Amino acid sequence: MNLEALSQAGKAQFVLHLEGAPDLQVLEIVRRIPSRRLVAKGEWNGQGVFAKIFLGKDAQKYAKRDADGIAILQQGGIATPKPLYSGAGFSDKGEQAQVIVLEEIKSSGNVEELWPTLKPKARQELVEKLMKIIAQHHDADIVHTDLHLKNFLVANDAIYTLDGDGVRQHAGLTYKKALHNLAEMISKFDVLEQSEWLPQMLEAYHTIIRWHRPIDTVQIAPLANEYRLKALRNYADKKVFRSCTDVSVRQSASAFQAWSNAFYLPENLECDALIAGGVLLKNGNTCTVAMAKIADKEIVIKRYNIKGVVHAVSRALRPSRAAVSWANAHRLKLLGIPTAVPIALLETRKFDLLRGKAYFLTEFVNALDATQFFAQTQNKLLRAAAVKNICTLFYRLYLLQISHGDTKATNIKMQGVMPVLIDLDGMRQHHRPCLKAHVRDLRRFMRNWQDDQALYNAFIKTFKVTYADHTPLKMAGIL
Repeated sequence: MNLEALSQAGKAQFVLHLEGAPDLQVLEIVRRIPSRRLVAKGEWNGQGVFAKIFLGKDAQKYAKRDADGIAILQQGGIATPKPLYSGAGFSDKGEQAQVIVLEEIKSSGNVEELWPTLKPKARQELVEKLMKIIAQHHDADIVHTDLHLKNFLVANDAIYTLDGDGVRQHAGLTYKKALHNLAEMISKFDVLEQSEWLPQMLEAYHTIIRWHRPIDTVQIAPLANEYRLKALRNYADKKVFRSCTDVSVRQSASAFQAWSNAFYLPENLECDALIAGGVLLKNGNTCTVAMAKIADKEIVIKRYNIKGVVHAVSRALRPSRAAVSWANAHRLKLLGIPTAVPIALLETRKFDLLRGKAYFLTEFVNALDATQFFAQTQNKLLRAAAVKNICTLFYRLYLLQISHGDTKATNIKMQGVMPVLIDLDGMRQHHRPCLKAHVRDLRRFMRNWQDDQALYNAFIKTFKVTYADHTPLKMAGIL
């Protein structure tokens, strides 16, 4: 298999012959950007290593930029994995790539991997350590332009900065530049955690660096929110509609297909046949929903139907409801908000642009909906935990400026006491706070419990405790 094919595939093992150095044995590809870059785990010169393998006509440029970024970090006294080799590498077929070999940091994991395993107190401590690392960057006139949590490696008490490609030196770093970079880092954390921990974050940052005027919460909070919304739009509304690390895309004049790289999807998938042979969950004029199996995994297929000529014309040039659901599922996934795992988006098209029938495929969520959960669960502690988690979900959506559009109880599944949000074709990411949309969501949700006064009152009480700002609750008639 050649290097170009490897950049399109999953796990692989192969040998790269390095110029003037021992061979690199690649054991596993841990990240890939098709046709551009592979990140691999391997063995070199008798030790475990990680390697960046740059492909294509610009391989030398990107490898140099990455190596230069690593050098900037080292010169600034910032902990980063030590580079062991930088130069050309050759496959058995003679194909050339640019390779950077880095030491393996033992017993380590990146922050993104580590985060879900930590309790709140440990998370806060880690956040404060990260703020100090960013302050060290700024104190050395360094800005990291790719502030993903996976670019910070934790090993015991040390944090290593990864990805030299995103590192830039700014002589005489300005307050404004540092402020924006810090806000972008803060935006990578959950909006509720940001709201709770922001003073401690800034205090930790200022233990390392102090500007001519302090960075305060009023100044940085809206800026962090702007960066969060920008990242969401770039990922959910753009990136998952083209081939990338998470998604593969195939497009023609008659079809558009996007599917998750984490899920096996057969070519020439016949969704209508799967619906016909599956378990019908809903059969409406505009939407047909069925449960079926692909590769022994239960999935839900949602087909958005075209009712007639007028409907076809009205839908032809707009994003399909399946595409909206696909984007919103990835939006929630990026935010860590539970939803049915997105598997695929399939659209029929004419002349490449005019949209017809569309399909959205997700994993099946085998759980009770909220109505069923409260009807069948008598344990007071479980009921109270579920109420709290649902109210927290609504508050998180409010802070994130996201409205769902149809918050009936059947669109909230309960995995244990944790809510899972489904039916996302009416969900919207607003560019600015939208009280009216959130109030509509609250009102629709509370109508679910009008016949259960005790539960209705429990939600009112918990909403009041959860929301720091009671304005939407008052507008919805909850308070």
